[in-house]
Amino acid sequence: MKNLRIGFVCYPTFGGSGVVATELGKALAEKGHELHFITYSAPARMGSLKKNLYYHEVRVSDYPLFDYQPYELVLASKMVEVAKTHDLDLLHVHYAIPHASAAITARDILAKEGIHLPIITTLHGTDITLLGKDPAFEPVIAHAINESNAVTAVSHSLKSDTLKLFGVERDIEVIHNFICPSHFEKDTDEQFRQSVAPNGEPIITHISNFRPVKCVEDVIDVFAGVRSEQPAKLLLVGDGPERTRAEKRAAEKGIRPDVVSIGKIKNPIEPLLVSDLFLLPSKTESFGLSALEAMAAGVPVIASNSGGLSEVVEHGVSGYLAPVGGVDAMTQYALSILGNPTEHATFKAAAKARAQEYDVMKILPHYEAIYNRLTI
Repeated sequence: MKNLRIGFVCYPTFGGSGVVATELGKALAEKGHELHFITYSAPARMGSLKKNLYYHEVRVSDYPLFDYQPYELVLASKMVEVAKTHDLDLLHVHYAIPHASAAITARDILAKEGIHLPIITTLHGTDITLLGKDPAFEPVIAHAINESNAVTAVSHSLKSDTLKLFGVERDIEVIHNFICPSHFEKDTDEQFRQSVAPNGEPIITHISNFRPVKCVEDVIDVFAGVRSEQPAKLLLVGDGPERTRAEKRAAEKGIRPDVVSIGKIKNPIEPLLVSDLFLLPSKTESFGLSALEAMAAGVPVIASNSGGLSEVVEHGVSGYLAPVGGVDAMTQYALSILGNPTEHATFKAAAKARAQEYDVMKILPHYEAIYNRLTI
């Protein structure tokens, strides 16, 4: 296909949608497409600017009339400006609101000037599973989905939730999240591992934004069960409202010295490379990118059988799945894997092999096919 000029709109944070959007944009730029990121700060995973990568800041003025600054309107204006200045072929926006709704406004403004700018909207989860349940947002989200020129979802579970919550009748194409294998081709930081587990204990890791939906207290309870049977260390990566509660629970269970909290970091791959097992007992995950990244690092995953996680983790092969809140089952699965070196090695190899199925180079053509369809 021909090289395109694409406007990318996403949250520039460390969260899954921001990571996926940024890595997708970088991969497209490497293939020769011209990528223009439009957001309020440079995406966290963007790195230094390279060939075909551009960043346009959305600046919200501190106008005294507004108690809350109208980011969506300023974003739409910026999209119009970038589309005209750089002759964009299309907009790819991540999240229905505010990004798709702002893009529709921008598209309508440009259409009055005779400029055609198709929109592809990728649904990542929170816009559907959380905001979508709030009646105040339902009409806007439904409108954003229905008015986009193409819509994708990162899992079949998320597609199903979208159709159920909004009664959307349009086609939604499932394109899974992905990993960049080259990011995992690095040596383990043995000094870091030694600092976490000085006596060679197995390291169980959890990475998240520590919101209630992540069930971090279940992580502590599972670890406590493992710790009662064998030495181990728990590595907590990330920060959020549930971090303090989790650390307090660890103290109450007498395992606080074996829990290492390192907070937010830019590159979660480094702690994954020293890990032996990954825990993700969330109430729901639209996809489970952190689980996929763990598997790409060769780390077996124990997770809840919720949302899109069953599309990522093969039960009994690359890890195990248990019902939400199934602390006892998850504990037994963890002890089974960690207690048998041969089984652990088998699960590690299977996890890595499974992750290769989500190589960005296998996912990229699916997006390019949609771009091609919208711009011919």
